[in-house]
Amino acid sequence: MNNRMHLEFPSYSQNESFARMVISAFVTPMDPTLEELSDIKTAVSEAVTNAIIHGYENEIGIIYMDAEINDNKLTVVIKDKGKGIEDVKMARQPLYTSRPDLDRSGMGFTIMESFMDNLDVISKIGEGTTVIMTKLISTKK
Repeated sequence: MNNRMHLEFPSYSQNESFARMVISAFVTPMDPTLEELSDIKTAVSEAVTNAIIHGYENEIGIIYMDAEINDNKLTVVIKDKGKGIEDVKMARQPLYTSRPDLDRSGMGFTIMESFMDNLDVISKIGEGTTVIMTKLISTKK
């Protein structure tokens, strides 16, 4: 099965749960295990939360979510046009946070990387960040 979707929504914090529900509904025809579904929802949640908190900080911007299914491979792209990440390599280190003033763990990228099969982060200061995640869904046949 092949399918794709595109979604744009404002960076309101309540839209993090909306993004989780949308990706859950989108991947359901792939018949993922509960663990795979939970992993995907968590990774999407972390990427959207990063866009809200770090990408746009104190302003409201647009978050773009694209997803594509090619046979048993899911690709999810979360993009913002916020402030960007100065040092992506450092930002991907466990416990690193650019917002120590917030009660956050600094584990967002680590969680995304752990729960998905592949994670790419592209960012440019002043232009935003794109997170590309892929996951292979097991076949139950």
